Amino acid sequence: MGRGNATDGLVEAAAVAGFLAAVAGGGPVATAVLRVADPAAAGVSGGPQDPEILRGGAWIGVLERAAVAATLLAGSAEGLVVVLAVKGLGRYAELRSPAASERFILGTLASALWAAACVGVAVLVR
Repeated sequence: MGRGNATDGLVEAAAVAGFLAAVAGGGPVATAVLRVADPAAAGVSGGPQDPEILRGGAWIGVLERAAVAATLLAGSAEGLVVVLAVKGLGRYAELRSPAASERFILGTLASALWAAACVGVAVLVR
């Protein structure tokens, strides 16, 4: 096994690790961001922390981070745009409520930025 194979193996391992970290770690990150943004402390109900708003977001977030990580690892900016557009269009009807739109924006940005950061570390290994 030559140096080239070890380097290729390291690059592949970094890509897999970045992908897994993006998918698995993004849920707690997005939840923490939503918790910090919770307006309940100010006496406002139905804010972005309310789990009844945009139900199913945790599973959608897992799929979103997987798709974001995959498109970034593949170097496809167009794929990233499609992933985020499909998510927005899929939730469009539910986003009329200010609390829902705030939860959507906060969760999507936290989730996508986490995935991008994890993949960014893997890309730096290249």
